[in-house]
Amino acid sequence: MIEVKFYDDIEDRLLKFAVIVSRHKGKWVFCKHKERNTYECPGGRREEGERILETARRELWEETGAVQFDLREVCVYSVTRENEETFGMLYFSEVKQFEKLPPLEIEKIEFFDELPEAWTYPLIQPTLIEKIKKEKFI
Repeated sequence: MIEVKFYDDIEDRLLKFAVIVSRHKGKWVFCKHKERNTYECPGGRREEGERILETARRELWEETGAVQFDLREVCVYSVTRENEETFGMLYFSEVKQFEKLPPLEIEKIEFFDELPEAWTYPLIQPTLIEKIKKEKFI
């Protein structure tokens, strides 16, 4: 079983991930990984020595090619599975401009009027997006 929780704050050293719920011109921005037929929010693992905000900026660029964007911190979230809780920072981004997608693990980005049905992490991503909506970021 997977459980998602939200926190106002946590020790910075515990933050392992950044996830960025993104929009562009009123549409949702989602990534499609080269090895999957599902969609996910941009995001990923924090690198050693990196501030979590730097992680969010880097991941947004690596996974979408976004070069001009507003990035706002929403809250800390955690995912608990198999009795292990890991923490990340949830962000919201309004992307203004994209350039070519970097040649990494993401095959393409797609823009949606409505949220997709084929989620990579169906027990996590919809919960994060609901938090964004509840906090009135969109």
